Amino acid sequence: MSSIAYEKGNILEQADKLLVDIAQYTISYEIKSKEAYQIARHVVMDSLGTAMLALRFPECTKHLGPIVPGIRVTNGTRVPGTQFELDPVHGAFNIGTLIRWLDFNDTWLAAEWGHPSDNLGGILAVADYVSRNRIAEGKEPLKMRDVLTAAIKAHEIQGVLALENSLNRVGLDHVLFVKVASTAVVTALLGGGREEVINALSNAWLDGGSLRTYRHAPNTGSRKSWAAGDATSRAVRLGLMAMKGEMGYATGLSAKLWGFQDVLFKGKELKLARSLDSYVMENVLFKISFPAEFHAQTAVECAFELHELVKDRIDDISHITLTTHESAIRIIDKKGPLYNPADRDHCLQYMVAIGLLFGNLTAEHYEDEIAKDPRIDALREKMVVVEDERYSKDYLDPQKRSIANAVQVHFKNGTETAKAECEYPIGHRRRREEGIPKIVEKFQSSLLTRFPKKRVEQIIEHSLDQQCFEEMAVQDYMNLFVI
Repeated sequence: MSSIAYEKGNILEQADKLLVDIAQYTISYEIKSKEAYQIARHVVMDSLGTAMLALRFPECTKHLGPIVPGIRVTNGTRVPGTQFELDPVHGAFNIGTLIRWLDFNDTWLAAEWGHPSDNLGGILAVADYVSRNRIAEGKEPLKMRDVLTAAIKAHEIQGVLALENSLNRVGLDHVLFVKVASTAVVTALLGGGREEVINALSNAWLDGGSLRTYRHAPNTGSRKSWAAGDATSRAVRLGLMAMKGEMGYATGLSAKLWGFQDVLFKGKELKLARSLDSYVMENVLFKISFPAEFHAQTAVECAFELHELVKDRIDDISHITLTTHESAIRIIDKKGPLYNPADRDHCLQYMVAIGLLFGNLTAEHYEDEIAKDPRIDALREKMVVVEDERYSKDYLDPQKRSIANAVQVHFKNGTETAKAECEYPIGHRRRREEGIPKIVEKFQSSLLTRFPKKRVEQIIEHSLDQQCFEEMAVQDYMNLFVI
């Protein structure tokens, strides 16, 4: 009997179609889009740069290193920006946590939200581990093109699942889709075939998902910064188990009463909204200029635009109108006290207030020292958030996928600023020509916070040329980031 089969009355039932479709795509589908590979290279650069920035924050670095201090793994995963060499499971947690900590990596917005580059925690960890062990065995290592292919496919799996399957509507966190996507691609990187991928995938779904509790008041907390690392780490564990022959569960999604759909998805059928290809990577959203929950990115750009007009008139403001879309209202419209950086970087009003006051927004603006400024909460109290139904419609339109916001400041003397409106943030596909050079600038400046100039030049040299990057052995590229 196949280990993916489900026995019932001596009848072997076929695996759920969704599991088969994802596995078939992961194992067999050839990515032909040059654009997808080019964007994927920038995603890797952007994610590793963001990880280097996170190393400045003790609340992040306390999570790094082996579970038991002092353990070192031969031919293990290297954690960028550190000297840690770990097993691939905990290596994935380390890398995934670094990438996600500052909420500054890429984003995907649909019925479900998420950050597809979260999957790079598992992808880089496993690719590095596999490559080092292949070298030790006298075999050829994986190349960075293999990493890009895995990234494109993980983006696609997570992003297409997100198009019409809303986890947030049933109280589950989007990192479940990270776990599912990572499980598929890392199992393949480990050498798994269709059966192993289905086995691992079924177990990923059977795990269930984290609650969104830690993303919402009154419980918003730092778990949201390591949840993706946890998800991609679990994916590596499940992949390794599948490679040892651990069984899967053919109808883990659809089984009556006990399957994922009945237990956790209110009986609705999970579905792929479109055929799996490279759509998500080609359309992914970059956070380029500042770290902010993506539904607020254009609002912060509007605040920057108004900064010079209002910075010397803060006390003269009577109220501020924030016009936005339904998803932003549901996630980041917050009133009342904000208790920590995780709370603040998911508050639309806080981010707009920072933009109006300082004309800039960095990770430091979420820390307690800045948050003590009484002007921030005073401005928040004056903000009125309203929905524009056109913004909400265009947000879900597959031909637009806008993330529109507008900000208008009203003064006590009856005057007001013009309404600053922005529909597409700089990280949007419609602004790629403007955005790509800034991604490179962000990458370089992020590296300079961790490495000497000569090392940074070396990393940049190996990262900017597509062919050179793709042909580089994974362990050689990862070695560039060893401190």
